[in-house]
Amino acid sequence: MSLPPEAFTIGVEEEYQIIHPQTRQLRSRAKAVLAKARQNLGDQVTQEMYLSQIEVGTSICHTLQQVRLELQVLRGQVINAAHKSESLLVAAGTHPFSHWQDQQLTPTERYRGLETDFQQLTREQLIFGCHIHVGIPDRELAIQVMNRVRPWLSTLLALSGNSPYWLGNDTGYASFRTEIWSRWPTAGIPYHFDSRADYDGLIKALTLIGSIADASKIYWDVRPSSHFETLEFRVTDVCLTIDEAVLVTGLIRALVRTCALEAETNSTISAIRPEILQAAKWQAARYGLSHTLIDPLAGRAVTAADAIRQMLTYVRSALETYNEWDEVSALVQQVIKGGTGADRQRAAFKRTGNLNDVVDVMVRETAMGAVLS
Repeated sequence: MSLPPEAFTIGVEEEYQIIHPQTRQLRSRAKAVLAKARQNLGDQVTQEMYLSQIEVGTSICHTLQQVRLELQVLRGQVINAAHKSESLLVAAGTHPFSHWQDQQLTPTERYRGLETDFQQLTREQLIFGCHIHVGIPDRELAIQVMNRVRPWLSTLLALSGNSPYWLGNDTGYASFRTEIWSRWPTAGIPYHFDSRADYDGLIKALTLIGSIADASKIYWDVRPSSHFETLEFRVTDVCLTIDEAVLVTGLIRALVRTCALEAETNSTISAIRPEILQAAKWQAARYGLSHTLIDPLAGRAVTAADAIRQMLTYVRSALETYNEWDEVSALVQQVIKGGTGADRQRAAFKRTGNLNDVVDVMVRETAMGAVLS
């Protein structure tokens, strides 16, 4: 029996940068910001790996309108809390020039354990992502959907690239966060699984050999959540604007719904070599929408516009089911016309040649649409 449309709930987690208002450097003020933000947000705002980071999470949402309203409040409340702590807030995958050596690790057992286990990888993990959960109350179906969404991850990444700068340099990438994150041993695109038992067997094997402590230490671009009955997408940078976060969320929920319907009818799934999927992901991280992308299903290079058009066509029926086609397709056109977050960061630098001005643009765009007091 097919899951009803309302079964595919959505939730969004965003990681933000805490910024010094004068130097525009990252600032280790998470404890102060967290204390103030929790007065209104409670557990919807949490700490992250570094004291210059903070994370928010929406409640379980059923519509994109709910997601938008929650992000408006969450961003607004954390921006207000940052202001009260003499700081600013930015939503971007990397900071343009702050150095990882200058950051303070959040002093918890979890993060100290990560540093002990992963050493330099942990110390350089100064990146900020967006994690989107889509409810799938069927553990077997979640695996089959994960298999089917993999060819579309690169297009999602291309639309959301928002980390072109690293340690004061233009990296040449739209999403350099992707390259930093890809070094972790359990990161990347998941392989195909025959069943939930196949997936559970891998988790058990990795645990037995001591590679991971539990399923939460699997950091794939898409994975079954270890805590909720959801499929969690981790492929995108944190989005610069609320509009872009809503766009990515709408596409992902529609993609999950589309792939679930295909899995439930046992439609044929294309066998794609992992090397092709990885090449498509790298191309998207490198160029965003400024160059060709790779269509893994067809095994050829296509224009970015064609890749986006193909994805919209694929998920259109699901978007229409949720009455979200008009909004999502309009937001896609907005990104195509105005550029990704990476494009807009570079445009700001081109205007003045000053990375401080890039941070200022990111501060403004992060706050666009947020409910500020």
